[in-house]
Amino acid sequence: MPYSASAETRPHPRPRLRLRPRWWAELVLIVAVYAAYSAGRLLARGDVSTAVDHGLAILRIEKALRLNAEHPLNRLFTSTPALGIPADFAYASLHYLVTPAILVWIFRSRPARYRAARTWLMLSTLLGLIGFTLLPTCPPRLLEAGHGFVDTMAQYSSYGWWGAQASAPRGLGGMTNQYAAMPSLHVGWAVWCGVLLWRHARTPFVRWVGVAYPVVITIVVMGTANHYFLDAVAGVVVMGAGALLTRPAMRLADRLWAALPFAAAGPPALSLPSIPSRETPIVSGGCDTSAGDRFPGQRTRTSAPSSPSVPAASTADDAAATAR
Repeated sequence: MPYSASAETRPHPRPRLRLRPRWWAELVLIVAVYAAYSAGRLLARGDVSTAVDHGLAILRIEKALRLNAEHPLNRLFTSTPALGIPADFAYASLHYLVTPAILVWIFRSRPARYRAARTWLMLSTLLGLIGFTLLPTCPPRLLEAGHGFVDTMAQYSSYGWWGAQASAPRGLGGMTNQYAAMPSLHVGWAVWCGVLLWRHARTPFVRWVGVAYPVVITIVVMGTANHYFLDAVAGVVVMGAGALLTRPAMRLADRLWAALPFAAAGPPALSLPSIPSRETPIVSGGCDTSAGDRFPGQRTRTSAPSSPSVPAASTADDAAATAR
């Protein structure tokens, strides 16, 4: 069957869309949101007696539901420095290291997923701030000793940079709100990291690390007496709520951005790169290729093939007549 191809009919590669936002704009946004979150934690300090009442109420609910895993874990971490010291380091540092690392990884390797991941993290963090404001809660380590908890951060403070005031460096305990325990964003952020690793990691090992990470952090926050089990559950709930609100929040942000005066015209239209309009020679050079030919024959489209039914002598007579 005859076939000829020309360069004009070949598909041209489409330009790649810019899916990754500008890194400096993202850095400014994240720093601004985290600064607002940290300031909000300080302003959300409630009455100490109210926070203690909330902590004891949570403890009573857990005992009634037989969910009180904090006591055995805290005794284990207190009596075993090989567990307690690494747990203190994990509590004091991992949420500051792993969470930004996952965000940068998504920014670089999954740019199409970055905006949703960043929005999910920020919304959940702000929801956690609302929880700190409405429900200030005393962590187990700050309850009276008669309730059976030991502050492992204070016990092993000589091994790290922290003192007796949670994970803050020594002398800077006044810069943090120690009664911002409900929900546990240590657990919430770990869930965020784990979900992204499970969804987007390329190797099974890294995906299972994503499963193990929030489980380990949950054990750490209870064993170090920084959170109740229900604090951890609330952290998971907050992340779930943030995930549900991510898409509506992104759509709302797009509408607000489009309503701004300088963005009324919308983003510039995407234009394909111009392609020079020049005649490209036909690849087949005017020759036809039949299905039974191994190589293209020198038969042009303007010359009809001789019919096998016409004798050779008749063809020669016609040629002689034409010459005369």
